[in-house]
Amino acid sequence: MSIVKHVNPHVMKVSPYQPGRPIEEVARELGIDPENIIKLASNESPLGPSPKAMRAMKKACSEMHRYPDGGAYYLRKRISEHYNLPPDYFIFGCGSNELIEFIGHSLLYPGASAVMSEKAFVIYKIICGMFGAEAVEVPMKGLTHNLRAMLKAIKEDTRVVFVCNPNNPTGTMVKEKDVRKFMDKVPDHVLVVFDEAYAEITYKRMPDTLSYVREKRNVIVLRSFSKAYGLAGLRVGYGMAKPEIIQVLEKSRQPFNVNSMAQIAAAAALDDQGFVSRSRRTYKKGAQLIMKACSEMGLVFEPPVANFMLIKVGNGFEVFNELQKKGVIVRPMAPYKLPEWIRVSIGTEAENLRFLSALKTIVSP
Repeated sequence: MSIVKHVNPHVMKVSPYQPGRPIEEVARELGIDPENIIKLASNESPLGPSPKAMRAMKKACSEMHRYPDGGAYYLRKRISEHYNLPPDYFIFGCGSNELIEFIGHSLLYPGASAVMSEKAFVIYKIICGMFGAEAVEVPMKGLTHNLRAMLKAIKEDTRVVFVCNPNNPTGTMVKEKDVRKFMDKVPDHVLVVFDEAYAEITYKRMPDTLSYVREKRNVIVLRSFSKAYGLAGLRVGYGMAKPEIIQVLEKSRQPFNVNSMAQIAAAAALDDQGFVSRSRRTYKKGAQLIMKACSEMGLVFEPPVANFMLIKVGNGFEVFNELQKKGVIVRPMAPYKLPEWIRVSIGTEAENLRFLSALKTIVSP
């Protein structure tokens, strides 16, 4: 008898998340030298990791035979100082994705629901499916969260509302005034999750969601070291919420979930704000270059606020495949019900120019 017959039925219904394709995989499949491939698919830092984080990691190599600090004492202390919040307001995860999973363990179950935008980060829907909760997907206003409609979608059984800001994959941002109006009316029985993985590298003004944490509202703000600090390969994210919420989420956290190297690198990276500023300038300049070229090609695009942007190219999957053949990896957006669009990460100037050169040979104005 197949063991599959006895697998949790909620799990069997889930379609796994499909990340951006690795350079090595595309190289093997298409017979291309990996050195001739650029990856603009996963919103990674084109500048590499934070230099201060790299120096800290090299120094720490000889200690990697020890288990990590399960409580992340030094990282917790450093990040507490960075945000001027007490240490017990933080929880750490193997990327902010793991924190979303903790939320699922704690608040999502059969008979409960979560509200999200229909074109927001697909992990929210996947986590709902894993725990048998209903995923209530609310249509966007254009390509931006419609917080008014999301407020109306909240039911008595709603336990979580996910607000991805800036939103992945559309690259849009909800404004301070809209967040404030939403928070003025959101019911107390709901945990509002502000997923802000791109907060440090956006070149627009972020809503002050941490004010709700300081007010001890039912809010958690998620952030990551993957984007702004170039530590995606280490997988370290964190959440900020009042201690009552943190204590609940800690119940499902496994011991040593954030490895030692990740903790050391993250703590050092917080002191590398010059790197973050340089990254932000790189993304803004790159966005201007790509937007100008798309306008000249007659392509519709969504003006970005962080390190990625959506471009309407006709058949997104076909363009994705053709770009791969030219050694450029992007993301097709059909899984987000945007089949005519691709998402491209903003890279170095050389990478951006190569992407645009390849795109011009594929897409006719």
